[in-house]
Amino acid sequence: METIVAVATAPGRGGVGVVRLSGDTSVSIATAICGKLAAPRYAKFSHFRDEDGDIIDSGVVIYFPNPASFTGEDVIELQGHGSPLVLDRLCQRAIALGARMARPGEFSERAFVNGKMDLAQAEAVADLIDSSTEQAARSAMRSLQGVFSERINHLLLQLTELRMFVEAAIDFSDEEIDFLAEAAVGDQLLALLKTVAGISSSAQQGRLLREGMSVVLAGQPNAGKSSLHNQLAGHDAAIVTDVAGTTRDILREQIHLNGLPLRISDTAGLHDSTDVVEQEGIRRTQNELAQADHILLIIDAGQGMTEKDQQICSELPSHIPLTIVHNKIDKSGIPASIASEGDDTVIYLSAKTGEGMDLLEKHLCDSVGYHPQDQGVFIARRRHLDALERARIAIQVGYDCLNGMGAGELLAEELRQAQNALGEITGTFTNEDLLDKIFSSFCIGK
Repeated sequence: METIVAVATAPGRGGVGVVRLSGDTSVSIATAICGKLAAPRYAKFSHFRDEDGDIIDSGVVIYFPNPASFTGEDVIELQGHGSPLVLDRLCQRAIALGARMARPGEFSERAFVNGKMDLAQAEAVADLIDSSTEQAARSAMRSLQGVFSERINHLLLQLTELRMFVEAAIDFSDEEIDFLAEAAVGDQLLALLKTVAGISSSAQQGRLLREGMSVVLAGQPNAGKSSLHNQLAGHDAAIVTDVAGTTRDILREQIHLNGLPLRISDTAGLHDSTDVVEQEGIRRTQNELAQADHILLIIDAGQGMTEKDQQICSELPSHIPLTIVHNKIDKSGIPASIASEGDDTVIYLSAKTGEGMDLLEKHLCDSVGYHPQDQGVFIARRRHLDALERARIAIQVGYDCLNGMGAGELLAEELRQAQNALGEITGTFTNEDLLDKIFSSFCIGK
């Protein structure tokens, strides 16, 4: 493997900056820069020198020999001062000595290829770095420690054993005993379906912690969208006045509700306007609505659902969950409440006083099935959920084939499909395109 080099610390200035090398010539490159190295995993103070012997920086060098390193290869870490210029000079010095600049995620990719971690654990490295809440960080660490992979591997073991039994029964189909007719096979398939459902439930929670939810506030001008935005954000992010149409562009805020990341978008009021600026704001609002995970339609509780509100409601994307928020109950004297009206949820609250905000916050968490007290959650991605769903479908189809037709061959094939789907999660079965897509989203140096 070529020796790769990259800055492992975040871009920008800092007290400490780390340059990481991995590969067969890491030791010789580090020796040329720092002189003699210390014993493995011992920190040694050194001067980092250029080709003329002039000092680039001074700091600590640590050597991690293979296979006991992050990548499973010889790894060197040069820990100097966090100047972007200095760190770049160290990288260029290493490149001049035979290294090449690492691609995004290449260190983690090598760790996966060299068997230091499976694919789910490798993805958890990036998810831990990108965690936006404490719960997300804890869940990512559980995945990094192998909790998710352990459950998938246990499920794969059960699938493999059942598949072996089914295929053996097919091979000896001329025996007097019909092994596939035994109730135990059907019971095992049902047990597998239950296990997949349990893992999918935890994975869905993990996906929510990783990706969060995008909530867009919509409604007529002066309905109180900006006030509600500020209440959810916990500070005065949006300008609030009695003048209608204050918000003309998209105002976004990243918050979290009991650990659930929430991206709030305050938008321009939806109404007919000849103003060019307002028209552009309304166009951007419509684009934002099309990408939302959840829409809050804000209306004035004192006026109720007007004809204009009904028109706006009818023009909203029908496939996106909608909650109708009757705001300004502090002026109308209506108590805070929540109820269902057809397919929509209706909430009465006051964005000004905060009355009823707890109902809205709980509703948003409940709408995506988020349970903040779930301690067994591991971080997960959409591709994991897709693989689990494909595995579930394959097992269900196999069960139906066995019960309906006694078709052992079809059951065996469906079990193989389920096994391959689950193997994609940990990387047992994968392809280069998937690996490239996954690791290209990592930061350089990791």
